Amino acid sequence: MTTGLHPGGPPQDPRHAGNEQLPRQERVGPVAPHVENRTRSSVITARAAATFEPVGRSVATARSFVRDTLQGWGFADIVDDAVVLTSELVTNAVVHAGTAADVLCLRSDDGVRIEVADRYPEREVPLQSAAVNMGHPDREGGRGLQLCAALAGRWGVEYTPTHKQVWFQLDLPERPVGTRAAGPTLPADLLPLADARVRVAVVQIDRGGSITAWNEDAEELFGYAAEQVTGKPLTDLAAWPHTPGTGTGVAEALRLSRWEGSYGIRGADGRVTPVYASHLRVRDTAGDPSTVCLLVRDHERAVLQTPLRGPAPDASTGQDGQTTDPFEVFIGSPAPDDLDGLLQRTVERARDMLDGDAAFLLLATDDETELEVRASTGLPSARQRFARVPVEAGPGRYGSARMPAVHDDLTAVPGAVPLLSGTGMRSVVTVPLKVEGRLTGSLGVAAEAATRYSNEEALRLQFAADRIALAVESARLGELERLRRGSLSFLVEASDLLAGTLDRDQTLALMAQMTIPTLATWCAVYTIADQASEPYLSYVLHEDEERIDGVKALLSKIAPPEPIPTPGARIWTAPGEAAHQAALCTSMRSLGLGEAPALSSGIGTTLATASAVGGETVVLPLVARNRVIGMLTLGKPTDEHFRQEILELAEDLSRRAALALDNARLYSERTAISQSLQRSLLPPELPHVDGVEVEVIYRAAGEGNEVGGDFYDLFPIRDGAYGFAIGDVCGTGPEAAAVTGLARHALRLLAREGFGGPAVLERLNSAILDEGARSRFLTLLYGELWPQEDGSALLKVVCAGHPLPLRLRQDGSVEPAAEPQPLLGVMEDLDLYEQTVTLAPGDVLLCVTDGVTERREGTRMLGDDGLADVLTTCTGLTAGAVAARIMRAVERFASDAPSDDMAILAMRVPGLPKD
Repeated sequence: MTTGLHPGGPPQDPRHAGNEQLPRQERVGPVAPHVENRTRSSVITARAAATFEPVGRSVATARSFVRDTLQGWGFADIVDDAVVLTSELVTNAVVHAGTAADVLCLRSDDGVRIEVADRYPEREVPLQSAAVNMGHPDREGGRGLQLCAALAGRWGVEYTPTHKQVWFQLDLPERPVGTRAAGPTLPADLLPLADARVRVAVVQIDRGGSITAWNEDAEELFGYAAEQVTGKPLTDLAAWPHTPGTGTGVAEALRLSRWEGSYGIRGADGRVTPVYASHLRVRDTAGDPSTVCLLVRDHERAVLQTPLRGPAPDASTGQDGQTTDPFEVFIGSPAPDDLDGLLQRTVERARDMLDGDAAFLLLATDDETELEVRASTGLPSARQRFARVPVEAGPGRYGSARMPAVHDDLTAVPGAVPLLSGTGMRSVVTVPLKVEGRLTGSLGVAAEAATRYSNEEALRLQFAADRIALAVESARLGELERLRRGSLSFLVEASDLLAGTLDRDQTLALMAQMTIPTLATWCAVYTIADQASEPYLSYVLHEDEERIDGVKALLSKIAPPEPIPTPGARIWTAPGEAAHQAALCTSMRSLGLGEAPALSSGIGTTLATASAVGGETVVLPLVARNRVIGMLTLGKPTDEHFRQEILELAEDLSRRAALALDNARLYSERTAISQSLQRSLLPPELPHVDGVEVEVIYRAAGEGNEVGGDFYDLFPIRDGAYGFAIGDVCGTGPEAAAVTGLARHALRLLAREGFGGPAVLERLNSAILDEGARSRFLTLLYGELWPQEDGSALLKVVCAGHPLPLRLRQDGSVEPAAEPQPLLGVMEDLDLYEQTVTLAPGDVLLCVTDGVTERREGTRMLGDDGLADVLTTCTGLTAGAVAARIMRAVERFASDAPSDDMAILAMRVPGLPKD
């Protein structure tokens, strides 16, 4: 490897260094001695690498990679310089050189070295000589190396036969030991509250998201032993806040180099424990990445939370005299790029600014009539999140939302701030967030002591609220746009799925599966058969399959919701009340304070069910064709609320689901009627004929059809005589099936009246012609069968326009067993006659419809000859085996599904049994 090193200076002659064209310089004076590009005293303590494809978006991805890596290492002081240099060098590689870029970050004791390599090799060794004119800084090319020279402590270019690499090193600014991040000295009574024994759960997650390590504190906090959770995905335990189209998921958070924030962990008892987490992405000596998660209870977040670093909240200028953005002064830099992160940062900074015990932020609806809780700290946020209260004055309302307000003691005015009821907070200051005179939200800070705040604190908080109101509103509008796009995509997919089935049970399952977990934690669907029927619990689903039976049992014990057709979601309190009552009774019984239940699923199961359905429950009517056909019930776990956008999305889904469910009901009813009528056209069970084996195979063309234009029948006429028939009505479907029913019933009636074969068919012909415009021509093979005492069988047949029956003898020969005659339903006067056939023992008579002989594959057709060839291979087979072999041959002849009805009637005379 050849290295050109220029401490603090530009390279002398890399013609394609970052694809930047530099004028070639002649060497003046002796060549400078070779200098190591990495000092021997530096020890590499961490590394991170990534490869970026040669596309424009890779530059932004590379910037994020370097920023996340350096922030994860705690090098925030040099992040900006590193990101600028990386952006330029990666741009040179992927845009100008057109190759993939390999970025390697190396951490050492004294700084960070970043290497950017591309696949555009340069073998020439740059010379150490006078500085090169880099050109004007505003031109498109040439800035990468110029910036390295200006910002980096050391930098250089390395060449290999396949790669060119530009590297730079940024040294850490000197900082007195122990002052990197520190808080002020506080009296003991102002320190954060924590349990006597602070437990820090240490959980390690592999690259696949599965748990590989689980310490003793994790067992104490969440109730699982290590062997119970090892190998399970963290997503099975994490109660991650999901909003369609927005936010970062748990899988994405685990891939970040460092992440901090709040979520929940489902414990062994089914309860969700709010936790504050710090994630660190590491890799072992083999190069396998994993994530180390440190978890504490949410109210003990001060143990893990990284102190925010930034200018003082009331500073308007930096140390260099430059004006500082007031928004960044309050929020800190960099500001979170998502609404939830911005709101959470806001309440935390507001709490710290006024030295409060809790803070909260509510966002106003578009009509400014309600406020929705979106972020809080120091309060049970899971219970309050997305709860809504009216703005107007009155009990349980935020009457002071439009103006700053200070409450010295909430015990004197209970209900003035509903969010703080039962929290122990006594004094509170609230200020509005306004944009262009419109109320967009409310920010409040509370303390456990009375008379903590005055107008001075209200003014300070209002000043901060004015600085962040526009950014919050902009982020909210961005979230709403993303949510609308996500909702639209969700509804399009839901409509496609619902339109893809007409099965009622599958429609019910799809309705529930689409809502869980996107819209709710659990779902129940009630259906109403008719206006006189009570709602029936048809389907229950929970995101945790182990909770489904418990939720179903609980809902079965309470009265269903009222089928009110009013659109929109309405609160249903019965499930939560029943769950809490069941949990209370079970707990009392476990303590011996109540009667033991006859059947008990255990306190653990009961409490888990109560936790699962103990939150907010809403009911949406399923209205189709101006009738309530059911209710869609959505629920949240204990103390959780639905946000309004989710309820609006659920209402849209319920309208589509109701129509799909009603369509499935109508289709099921009509299908049942159609199938019942079709089954009435099929003959009953075939009679047993002594001395003759009989087998029938019938296939009706068309989905959902059981009967078509082809038909068959075998029935007793008198003692020892049987009639049989196989026919084909022109066409398929219901019209052909109607003629089928006429023909089959007329044959039986006429034959049993004693008419012979020709007379039966002539009268049937007249009956068909009497149908007029509804008549259809019919081909029919009709015969009468007499088994004989010598083991043979005597047949008299009339073949009216039908494919001729084939007779298979024991020697394998095949011959027609009748002659063709005119078909029925065309001419009034027919001159028909019957032919006598004797089947010797071992002979087979095969009768088929033209759907068999006219089976096609392209220009080929099976035909009469092809059918005869197949039949010659059936010597010695039973009647059932003969029919099955014929059907297999027909199906294999062509790959397409049959387009015509098919019927096969095989009769075989086995002969007398030997003594």
